[in-house]
Amino acid sequence: MFLFESLLVAMSTYSVIPVPQFEWNDRNMKYAICFFPAVGIFCGTALWGWSALADSLGIGGFFFAMIATCLPLLITGGIHMDGYMDSVDALASHQSRERKLEILKDPNCGAFAVIYCGVYLLIYAGLIHELFTANYILVICPTFVLSRTLSALCAVNMPNARKAGMLCAYTKNTEKRTATIALIAVLIISGAAVVLLSPIIGGITVLFAIASVLLYHRVSMKQFGGVTGDTSGFFLQICELACLIGAWIGVRFI
Repeated sequence: MFLFESLLVAMSTYSVIPVPQFEWNDRNMKYAICFFPAVGIFCGTALWGWSALADSLGIGGFFFAMIATCLPLLITGGIHMDGYMDSVDALASHQSRERKLEILKDPNCGAFAVIYCGVYLLIYAGLIHELFTANYILVICPTFVLSRTLSALCAVNMPNARKAGMLCAYTKNTEKRTATIALIAVLIISGAAVVLLSPIIGGITVLFAIASVLLYHRVSMKQFGGVTGDTSGFFLQICELACLIGAWIGVRFI
């Protein structure tokens, strides 16, 4: 029963999907992070459904890309984009580590956040358009699970930069070893799903996802001294964009 509660806690935290609410406690928070990738199933399914509908109705690539770009934001409530924007603001400040961490907590939205959010969405939509018109959009569907699994693995295994905040509360009681094993299993399954949909293009996509982890580890440790809820959102957005870039390179040049 407590595992079911853990699933619902994860769904209610990282999506706007209506589910029963449970009070956080030591039992249901022990493995809640393991169910974070479940939100990706809904994002991937929504993209698949929209693709099928667009194909059946003859919807053009531009309109498809605009809706496809909005889908994960609508399903998650923009929680990860919020983290991306806060992190970009902090990184663009070129201040000390302590000041960057303060900027992450600042509820105000800075100019760099707005600018780079716009840049992100334009690149994302352009890549989605390219993959849709090339009939490879389905390769992207499992990457929503893949990116969340990698984000959860980083959250569990990397040091927390603030020793406080939502991510700390989410992971402090986590059974680290068991959660890591479970997440690695999900990582293998989701990565295999990407590759099975297209061995070459999917393989490149997975490689780009892994490369984004290495980049994230370097940036978060150097700039923030670890991870926070905001940097985890930043990573998720970067990882999903990296997957799109990998798939696009595969389509165009392989």
